[in-house]
Amino acid sequence: MKYSTNPGTPTLYAFGILLFLGISCSPSSTNEEREETTISENTQQEPSMELLWETSEDLTTNESVHYEESDGVLYVANIEGGPDEKDGVGSLSKVSIDGEILERDWVTGLNAPKGMVVKGDFLYVTDIDRLVEVELATGEINQTFEIEDAVFLNDAASDGEKVYFSDMRTNTIHYLEEGNIHTFATDQNSINGLQVGSDGTVYGLDSEGLKQYSSDGSFEIINAEVTGGDGLIVIDENTFIASRWGGEIFLIQNGEATKILDTTAEESNTADIGFIPDENIVLVPTFFKNKVAAYKLSY
Repeated sequence: MKYSTNPGTPTLYAFGILLFLGISCSPSSTNEEREETTISENTQQEPSMELLWETSEDLTTNESVHYEESDGVLYVANIEGGPDEKDGVGSLSKVSIDGEILERDWVTGLNAPKGMVVKGDFLYVTDIDRLVEVELATGEINQTFEIEDAVFLNDAASDGEKVYFSDMRTNTIHYLEEGNIHTFATDQNSINGLQVGSDGTVYGLDSEGLKQYSSDGSFEIINAEVTGGDGLIVIDENTFIASRWGGEIFLIQNGEATKILDTTAEESNTADIGFIPDENIVLVPTFFKNKVAAYKLSY
C-alpha cells in the first residue's frame, strides 16, 4: 500500500467525502418549502361558532332578532303568550350589540310577533295575520296591514322597496309595496325563513330546503338537506346560514351544508337568527330559554 507524500491530500479527501455525504443526506430547503406550502394549502379551517355572550333570561319566548345597522341596535321579538294567540301580550325589545337589554318593553300590545325587517324609517314585524309598521325613532305603531286569509305569518325580509313575508300555514309568500299587499309565491310548503341578497334575489326556507327565487316567484332548490328551516342569513350568493328551530344551525356553501351548532341536547332553540356582518356574529333567539345568544362565526 502506498501513501501520498503530500500531507494535505488525505485531509482534503476526507473532507470532500464528508461534505458529499452531508449534502446527499440533508433534505433540500426547496423541498421543505414546497412541503410546507402543500400542507398550508391543504389545511382548511373547519367552520365553527364560538359563544361570545348571552342576555339575561328576560326576553320571554323570543322568536327573532334583527340587527339594525343604521342605529347599531338589536331588535328582539318576544311572543310571550301562545305563538298563534291574539292575546295582546307580545312585545319588542331593544338590546345592545354586547348583550345589554336597553329597553325591555320598547313596543307592547302585540300578539305573537315573529319576523322583523327594517325598511326606511320603519321596522316591520309579522303578527299572526297582520304586518305591523313601527316607527324606529319612537317605537310607536304607525299602521297595521291586515292580510286576507292569513293564518300564521312568520319571517320578513326587504329589498329596500318591498317587504316580503311568509305565511307558514298557507304556504304563501306575500309582499308589501307602496301600501298594498301582493302575492309573490304560492304552494311553498311550510315556508318560513326569508332573506334578500344584495342583488335583490329572494331566498327562502321551507320543507323542501333552501330555495332561490326568480322575480316571478319561480324557484330552484339550492340545498335539499336543511329542510324545515327557520332563520336565514345570506352572506353572499354562495354562502348562507340556516337554522332549524329545534337547536341546529348550518353553514351552506356552494350547495353543501355543514352543521356548525347543535344545542338540541340543552333544549335551547335556534329560531329566527340575526347577523352582524362586520363582526361575523350570529345572533340566536333561544325561544323557551328566554335569552339571545351571540356566537362568533368562523369559516
